[in-house]
Amino acid sequence: MQRMAGGVRVEKMPGHWLLARLGKRVLRPGGVEATRRMLEALEIGVRDEVVEFAPGLGATARMALERRPASYTGVERDREAARRVAEILRGDRRGCVVGDAAATGLASGCASVVFGEAMLTMQREAQKRRIAGEAYRLLRPGGRYGIHELCLVPEEIDGGMKEEIREELSRTVRVGARPLTPGEWQALLESCGFEVTGHVLAPMRLLEPGRILRDEGPAGTLRFAANLLRDGGARARVLAMRRLFRRYRNHLAAIVLVARKPTTP
Repeated sequence: MQRMAGGVRVEKMPGHWLLARLGKRVLRPGGVEATRRMLEALEIGVRDEVVEFAPGLGATARMALERRPASYTGVERDREAARRVAEILRGDRRGCVVGDAAATGLASGCASVVFGEAMLTMQREAQKRRIAGEAYRLLRPGGRYGIHELCLVPEEIDGGMKEEIREELSRTVRVGARPLTPGEWQALLESCGFEVTGHVLAPMRLLEPGRILRDEGPAGTLRFAANLLRDGGARARVLAMRRLFRRYRNHLAAIVLVARKPTTP
């Protein structure tokens, strides 16, 4: 029985944390390019007060901070991840708190921008709605909300195929993944009061060699490959995830949506 750092069994570890332990830094379905498009659409500037849900390893926090917002607050449920994110933050009015994205404890109207990536997908519908509702509460009127998530395509995908993909994702990735179609993602945000201003789709190529090289760079790719070669159990898990993504390549995509909180009720 193989275990990684922390004593967690490799075969039971959620896929995103397994990849992180192997040295992969970008864990978003559309990669760095989709994250960059989300941040550009959010138009983060020097006057913005930013809240990020589930910053994880802090890769997107770094990108957001390059835009020099007035403040940045990460809300991370995992205490160790929150500590790591806090270590990369430099300057005043930057921090990461341990908390639940559905009930952050932050003040209403404290933010002009809220975003989260690859975290709503893993929640059931009611929890998805609670998290999006919390983003709405945190935003001031006119504030922007961005998400970058796993998506099912096409819009008219067969219901049986939907459930098959969700079950296979949950079994192989070891998280309760429940991706939605583009229309369902938009309807979710609109049901919480948001006005969706746009969305883009991107290929879901998280574990393809070309995407890994673009996301991680040459040194990061070599580090990830070396760790895979050293750990047979982890390698088997990663290859199983890649086979799954390839099997359903025509029905899995990444989606970025940006929405706005209305200026009037």
